[in-house]
Amino acid sequence: MFTNFWEERQLTFSTRKHILLPTVALLVLLADQFSKQWVITHLESGRPWNPVEFLYPWVSLTYVTNRGAAFGLFPEWGDLFVGVAMLVVVGILTYYVRLSLGQWLVELSLGLMLGGAMGNLLDRLFHGHVIDFIDFKVWPVFNIADSCIVIGTVILAYYMWRDREAFR
Repeated sequence: MFTNFWEERQLTFSTRKHILLPTVALLVLLADQFSKQWVITHLESGRPWNPVEFLYPWVSLTYVTNRGAAFGLFPEWGDLFVGVAMLVVVGILTYYVRLSLGQWLVELSLGLMLGGAMGNLLDRLFHGHVIDFIDFKVWPVFNIADSCIVIGTVILAYYMWRDREAFR
């Protein structure tokens, strides 16, 4: 009976492992792609729009395209970034398969990063550039995929810092 209890817990962790990363990645990818499609359909390129006027000095939606890397760096290397994004996706999936059971925080962070990487990769493949639209005025314009990549990276860095022994 006691052994059965632990076998059931192991199955629960195993099932969650097979559901958490793909679910998070899919939700991020859908939110990213739907928001970008809305931006393409409803906003003029380069023209800020704000549904809440008093927020305009701080944040607005501004449709811009980015052929380069973060902050628009190296726009002439756009094709290289397609390959880099594919390597990132493969790297995340490879790491995920080797991840031990029960590390839900790592799984969450990988799901955020995977969904974000796939969202920007799809943009590059189908549009030839990444679509950005969140404009905080003091920072380069970005998108949901970028946000999820950063949040996932911060979560993973925190986890690695907190649990240094797991990564030795």
